[in-house]
Amino acid sequence: MIRSSRIYVAGHRGLVGSAIVRRLERQGFETIITRSRDEVDLTSQAAVNDLFDQQRPEFVFLAAAKVGGILANSTFPADFIRENLQMQTNVIDAAYRSGARKLVFLGSSCIYPKYAPQPMKEQYLLSGALEPTNEAYAIAKIAGITMVNAYREQFGFNGISLMPTNLYGPGDNFDLESSHVMPALMRKFHEAKLSGAPTVTVWGSGTPRREFLHVDDLADAATFMMDKYDNGDIVNVGVGEDVSIGELAALIAEVVGYEGEIVYDSSKPDGTPRKLLDISRLLSLGWRPKVKLKNGIVSTYKWYVENGAQRS
Repeated sequence: MIRSSRIYVAGHRGLVGSAIVRRLERQGFETIITRSRDEVDLTSQAAVNDLFDQQRPEFVFLAAAKVGGILANSTFPADFIRENLQMQTNVIDAAYRSGARKLVFLGSSCIYPKYAPQPMKEQYLLSGALEPTNEAYAIAKIAGITMVNAYREQFGFNGISLMPTNLYGPGDNFDLESSHVMPALMRKFHEAKLSGAPTVTVWGSGTPRREFLHVDDLADAATFMMDKYDNGDIVNVGVGEDVSIGELAALIAEVVGYEGEIVYDSSKPDGTPRKLLDISRLLSLGWRPKVKLKNGIVSTYKWYVENGAQRS
């Protein structure tokens, strides 16, 4: 990419897309193409084709997706598989047909089997059964990977697929019904602190382990890979270390300043026992994560207090 390149960021208002736009702006790119959901419905093939015909982007970051935590995935599996399949199919196909030079597809670490060996290597894809609570979303993402590779094989289209671990950062979704664990806990502890609640209940046993990547690090990795990587093999994006949900809850409580008791509801699902990515492939290309977990939680909480808390 050069400064005058035409770059389309699909999903620019979401957690990942907005971080990619911030990164591109800091790097001085002059033509960043964005469209809100009201302007272009990515689930509509005709609307997406019109956008690409008119704008002719050279580089495409496919960050648009319907995402959510365990509750949302379990409650609305049809919505998750339908909308994600529609959006990614339309964008990948339109990028190829309009002559885009390259596309970055952003998947998810949930594509790996529930009981995959840890840390999870890229070759573990399709080697076992998925976690049932987000199977529909995972299958949609696996279909996206397959489509990118099929277009590479049949048409020579330069698409690459990145698999980020659990993400967090400014612009996250803090709705308790649909959010992931990090923003959900942050909101719970914040509201408990304000109300003086003696306890905060956390779903599950607290023992599952998760890896957390600040979204600005993902944006840095995505732009790095757009320039440096042209292979069809998927690439994990993470930090290479994890924490238990119990450790995460204690850390968030400390950052928020909540001093009550943390209670675990073991009747609620834990999800996958552990999700840690092997990031050796990415590290070998010269990329390194920069944001430490506590520092990232501190800055994300500051953003939430200043922006998200009023809208939650």
